[in-house]
Amino acid sequence: MTVADAVNILEGQFYTDQSKADLEIVSACGADLMSDVMAFVKDRVLLLTGLVNPQVIRTAELLDIRSIIFVRGKSPSRDMIDMAEESGIILGGTKLPMFIACGKLYEGGLKTGGTRRI
Repeated sequence: MTVADAVNILEGQFYTDQSKADLEIVSACGADLMSDVMAFVKDRVLLLTGLVNPQVIRTAELLDIRSIIFVRGKSPSRDMIDMAEESGIILGGTKLPMFIACGKLYEGGLKTGGTRRI
C-alpha cells in the first residue's frame, strides 16, 4: 500500500507535498503517546496519531518514519508542516477516529507488520 492509497482509504487530505505519496508502507502504528511509537520501531511504517505538536515530527525523524496521518480531524500547524517538509515527511489527515482509521487500513490490505529494526 502507498501513502496515497492510505489517505484515499481514510477519505483524508494531504498537508504536505504529495509528490512522494507513492511511498510504500507495510505497517501502521496508531498511538498518541510517542513512547509507544518508539517501542513499535518497524520499517516502512505509517504513523496515525491525534497528537498535534512538534514532538510528533521529531519522533518521526528519529525513527525514520516517513509518513504521518493525523486522526479525529486534527491538523498540524504551519510550523509542523514546514518541519515535516524539511525532513521529507509526508503529512495527511482524516476526520475518522483512530480505531476506525486503523480498521479501514486493515480492511484495505495493510495487514502485516514490517521488519523489526533493532
